[in-house]
Amino acid sequence: MTENNFPAQSDPLAEVILALCAAASPGKTIDPAEAAKFYARQRDEDDLAWRAHLPQVRGRAVGLARAGRLVIYRKGKPVDPDDFRGVYRLGLPSGD
Repeated sequence: MTENNFPAQSDPLAEVILALCAAASPGKTIDPAEAAKFYARQRDEDDLAWRAHLPQVRGRAVGLARAGRLVIYRKGKPVDPDDFRGVYRLGLPSGD
């Protein structure tokens, strides 16, 4: 990660998150666990390895949201990437 918690261009995890959000139907969001599982599969890790990537997914999501490339949702509403707790989902900003 670079300064300001924004992922570098060649960040495979950020690329996975953005690709999965882009592949979701318009107006739909993804579960962060989906990104962690996909990322672990790409790395040929075992079936439970995705769990270790969940904090990284959250960190990348926060950086992408700060940069305006992603929206973090809680209970269906956008939240401040610097101040949210609990279950959340990820989606592209409107118009993307």
